[in-house]
Amino acid sequence: MTLPMHRFYAPSKNISGGSLVINDKEQVGHISRVLHLKVHEEVSVFDDKNNDYLCLIKEITKGSVAMSIIKKRPGEVSGKLMIAIACAIPKNVKMDTIVDKLTQLGVDEIMPLVTERVIVKLDKDKEAKRVSRWRKIALAAAKQSQRSSQPRIDNILSLKEALDKCGGFELRLFGALTGERRPLKEALSGARPKNIFVLIGPEGDFTPREAELIREAGCTGVSLGELVLRVDTACIAALSFLRLYYQEKQL
Repeated sequence: MTLPMHRFYAPSKNISGGSLVINDKEQVGHISRVLHLKVHEEVSVFDDKNNDYLCLIKEITKGSVAMSIIKKRPGEVSGKLMIAIACAIPKNVKMDTIVDKLTQLGVDEIMPLVTERVIVKLDKDKEAKRVSRWRKIALAAAKQSQRSSQPRIDNILSLKEALDKCGGFELRLFGALTGERRPLKEALSGARPKNIFVLIGPEGDFTPREAELIREAGCTGVSLGELVLRVDTACIAALSFLRLYYQEKQL
């Protein structure tokens, strides 16, 4: 099924039978006022269950867009490698870039972290607003890159909360600047995991105590090369390598 260029998202609760409705005000505005799409035009839609739909616009109102489904394509097949990136929040707006780029590269879950050396300090209200913003960025990036799913963007976590979650992953890695570490390719040699957890620390690295806790949680220290990378670059480099490495293994 060849999908049209214009792509939108609808939660599965808004899909029934051969019809679906988009009632998110930003998407409705984008359809009607920015793209000036009309009734009977074809668009593509994806849902929260990894399905793609070829749709025909039936009705555009101020608050919603109703569509009929022409064809449905099931989402990604089971067995797909799942990758989660837990990333210490960098200063300025770099986390926006991290979310955008990792989504385009196919990440499945992003865990924003606050560690001891994270400079950014947010109260609960600001945390909620940041997470909401990152989820919107992820959705936009998913639509742009023609993904059939969007990544999960967790609420901001402490290091302990992230390590509590990593126990369900078959392969657990963290970017280490000091102490025992292996080249990333060497750490992957012979491993065929179904899911991978990658932990990237802040500028200034993890504290020695944090590194100890990370190793105790079963994470292997890895090197991303001879150069010291910034947080955003390290996230993108790690995910790019993992996707390419396991893509080649499947060829």
